[in-house]
Amino acid sequence: MAEMVRVYLAATLPMLAKASAAGQVEPLAAHAVTPALREWYVEGDEEELEYVAFTRAAQDALRLLRADTGAQPRRVVISADVPAPRVRPADGELGSSGVVISGEVSLSSVASFHVDDADAEADVAAAADVVEEAAAGDPDAQFTVDSAEDHDLLWYAPSELTHVLDELA
Repeated sequence: MAEMVRVYLAATLPMLAKASAAGQVEPLAAHAVTPALREWYVEGDEEELEYVAFTRAAQDALRLLRADTGAQPRRVVISADVPAPRVRPADGELGSSGVVISGEVSLSSVASFHVDDADAEADVAAAADVVEEAAAGDPDAQFTVDSAEDHDLLWYAPSELTHVLDELA
């Protein structure tokens, strides 16, 4: 059996609904524990490294929300296990967790998914508006993004996908 890699896929609620209907996720923005991330954060244990990759996927969810202004302002991160040969680092930049996944990710590969609750919507909407400015170094924009990151995403089992989508529709 091939070695598996835990990947964190950034998404929005419309993307999650599309994945549910199609039975697979199109990995637009994906993160994982990469050699470059391990080298950058040498004192971090596996759990801390996975948290960094997860958090970066949540930041990419802000970018997706910025691009889809009609989407409900809730970050979505899909955690999935993908065969290692299908995952490669997106770049060699020190600290990068970005990965490219060849092909789609089947919903049967999903370990869990994570969604903001309603209390986070105002902060997430504000953060989505300025996420690029924060990435460019604007301290005020970074403060706004940090406010969204203060909200923990709720954890859901794959079996809860339909229920969650029905409640949020």
